[in-house]
Amino acid sequence: MANAEDKFSDIRPYNDDEIQPAIQRVINSDEFMDAIISFRFSKIAKFAGFLLKPLLRRYFLYKWGNINSIDDMQQVVGGYMEHMIASTTTKFSYSGLENLDPTQNYLFVSNHRDIAMDPAFVNWALFSENFKTVRIAIGDNLLSKPFVSDLMRMNKSFIVKRSISGVREMMKALSHLSDYIFSSLQEESSIWIAQKEGRAKDGFDKTEPAIVKMFYVNGKKKKIAFSDYIRQLNIVPVAVSYEFDPCDKQKAQELYDKAELGEYKKSKYEDIESIVSGIIGQKGHVHVAFGKALEDEFDDAEAVALEIDKQIYQNYHLHPSNLIAAEHCSETITDGHKEAFAQRLQTIKPELQETVLKMYSNPVNNHIS
Repeated sequence: MANAEDKFSDIRPYNDDEIQPAIQRVINSDEFMDAIISFRFSKIAKFAGFLLKPLLRRYFLYKWGNINSIDDMQQVVGGYMEHMIASTTTKFSYSGLENLDPTQNYLFVSNHRDIAMDPAFVNWALFSENFKTVRIAIGDNLLSKPFVSDLMRMNKSFIVKRSISGVREMMKALSHLSDYIFSSLQEESSIWIAQKEGRAKDGFDKTEPAIVKMFYVNGKKKKIAFSDYIRQLNIVPVAVSYEFDPCDKQKAQELYDKAELGEYKKSKYEDIESIVSGIIGQKGHVHVAFGKALEDEFDDAEAVALEIDKQIYQNYHLHPSNLIAAEHCSETITDGHKEAFAQRLQTIKPELQETVLKMYSNPVNNHIS
């Protein structure tokens, strides 16, 4: 367990000796079992849920009972990833890793379309080229259920505390996070973090300068010049692009409700449903484009954010779905592509279709602007 010297124990991923106790907590969690039953066995959940729970617990004990380290867990996740890629994508590709050094640690700042899949695909690309997999930043707003927190921290995720109230406590949390990111990069692991809080539901990728300011809190304490510190972080912009977004309907509904009704009310398990939809939903072609490490002189966080955006817009792989939505002429678009996108639009409520078209077309507008 964490000792007194472990100052990041409240946010860091679990260590090897914490993996099996966390697995036992997850397996014994009624909320975890209820979530599994409601997603996988929804038709019989009401009248047979109590029978399924002990069977599921036995199944997970069999599957996870011998996982005793981070490496063991990564092997298990790798197996799930292979199956997921084979069953939900038509193609997976990546670019830009030839510009990076497998022996160095990087701060990967990524656009954000999917809660679980963005860092998972980044990790799969890195793993494919013998780079170390990353530690993943995840907001505590997604960890309201203890079993979700356990599952994420078993899989190299660390916590970004967003739900803190009070300026002093928030600044303390930001400083703690900034220290952790720098410490990880210096000693142990690369980091994945989204360019802004929350997914880009409208398809418009934009880096929040506040994220960059958080990075620098540690450098400011140490009185290191801003530009020098940014270079030390080895920031690499990453563009993850999906031919089809498994959560496009849900995102469009949220944007529509906010525009028309002034608010959007989340359901009880909505974040978990989004994670599941992202994992099992059809994605078509997925591409991960790694940019180049930021090495220029930067005056402030806004300048860094603009450079990250520039690389993400330039490197974003434009799929036929993006080009069709933007009414952009291209020889790469076939009748099959047009038919597939038209069929997808037909499954979406008429009042949401314009929002979905913008979602797919915004990357094209950013790429050519």
